[in-house]
Amino acid sequence: MLANKRNGTIYLGVTSDLAYRLHQHRNGAMPGFAREHGCRALVWSERHDNIQDARLREHRMKKWKRAWKLKLMEEANPQWHDLSSRIEH
Repeated sequence: MLANKRNGTIYLGVTSDLAYRLHQHRNGAMPGFAREHGCRALVWSERHDNIQDARLREHRMKKWKRAWKLKLMEEANPQWHDLSSRIEH
């Protein structure tokens, strides 16, 4: 999940290369919702063994209420810190 600020807009997506995708979002190279709303801070992430599982999880989570997504994220990151420095490059 990316966010533009604490309690702000959140974006949920899936990728096979998180470090590269973060780079794209931060440099405005990815058109769409995240760029339009300035979602650049990585506030939550989850690893999956294969991309199909990740896409299934994303698809299900996109149907969730915002409160459910925030609860999941805030359990691991209550201060909405940018976690991008923890990502392997």
